[in-house]
Amino acid sequence: MSLAYLLNWYPQPSMTALRREMTALEEMGIPFHRFSLRRYEGDLVDENDRVERERTRSVLDVGVSGFLGALFRVALRRPRAFARALKLAVKVGRIDERGLVRTLIYFAESCVLLEWTTDLGIDHMHTHYGTNSATAAMLCRVLGGPSYSFTMHGPEEFDAPRANCLCEKIRHAKFVVAISEFTRSQLYRWADYHDWDKIQVVHVGVSPMFLDRGPVPVPLTPRLVNIGRIVEQKGQAILIQAAARLRDRGLDFELAIVGDGSMRREIERLIEQLCLQDRVRITGYLSNQGVLEELVAARVLVLPSFAEGLPAVFFEALALGRPVISTYIAAHPELIEPGVNGWLVPAGAVEPLVDAMAEALTSDVAVLEKMGRAGATRVAEQHNVYTEVQKLIDLFFPGSSGQVQQSSSPRASAPRRDIMVVSSGRSIKSASRHYAFGTFASSC
Repeated sequence: MSLAYLLNWYPQPSMTALRREMTALEEMGIPFHRFSLRRYEGDLVDENDRVERERTRSVLDVGVSGFLGALFRVALRRPRAFARALKLAVKVGRIDERGLVRTLIYFAESCVLLEWTTDLGIDHMHTHYGTNSATAAMLCRVLGGPSYSFTMHGPEEFDAPRANCLCEKIRHAKFVVAISEFTRSQLYRWADYHDWDKIQVVHVGVSPMFLDRGPVPVPLTPRLVNIGRIVEQKGQAILIQAAARLRDRGLDFELAIVGDGSMRREIERLIEQLCLQDRVRITGYLSNQGVLEELVAARVLVLPSFAEGLPAVFFEALALGRPVISTYIAAHPELIEPGVNGWLVPAGAVEPLVDAMAEALTSDVAVLEKMGRAGATRVAEQHNVYTEVQKLIDLFFPGSSGQVQQSSSPRASAPRRDIMVVSSGRSIKSASRHYAFGTFASSC
């Protein structure tokens, strides 16, 4: 069985968790092709992302002539499938708030994908997010292309579930992955009941090499860190207001905001208005190593989001022994337990956030380290990347039950790292390679 990953815009600085999944999949002996609907032309500060860009084939690179040629050839060779897929594209386009023209572009992209997947003998495509790339994968399937699946993260996909035609995408999919129980519950809302069995939970994974570092001692320095895109839903405006109140309470602290985004200018102005320049700094996007250093230098991670899926930066912080302060939303309570490995406060409420930050700053280091150890244990149990990717492999290769052999690896934290998958009479044996863990704000 031949596999491809299809993404909307890959790689990007905020996709480290996705890259980690793809790298683990290859380490476990499953090769695949990388497709992206469009090429990311921004700066990539991490070398791993630059390597991924060179390995990824962009659909838009074929140009207008490439699209017209693909449309003509597919219509000529598969007229009935072409008509069915075009009818579905029109149906989706009339519902999609972005309009029919955009969906017809996805239809043209699906024709290109059909030719690529046919030429390469690809049997299945997996994509992340239930938006553009899932639309293209669905239309490609209706054209007679490979089966497809997609991973739902949230929260954006759930902002307009009808416009995203989630029910239709789930109906045509081989299976759908939810990153949490909460995400699965939201998919249940928009799927036909008889499709519920298609929806499986596979958690975002952290590399065992990352987990093997163990909790790092908490510093005495009163430093907090926020990691993620600087956008409305991440709540940095609330965070800056809370920082001002912390200062007014007479508490000494530093706050690093790691990331970038559409609200950066507004947040910078708010920092100036509240005279916090000596306490708050914005680093912009950092390399994996830079983000790791910021996490290690902080006492806690603070992420006062209004809407989320389940941020991967939570796992990374907890794996390093850093408690997390966040909000009572979405799947956060599945990972963060107040008083055990962090704090949860009402979303949008400044004063409870101030109280939690103050408690983190004034708590004894031993208390924070105990919370950090509890968090690291929970992440090791629920978010080992090899364990979670094995779940994906079992979904990709449903007929390989009983034929996936676990090696006698001494690393208990990396089950089935060396495997043999037998599918359609072919065996694929993994070669252990160095796994470079990534830590970027994959909460993004």
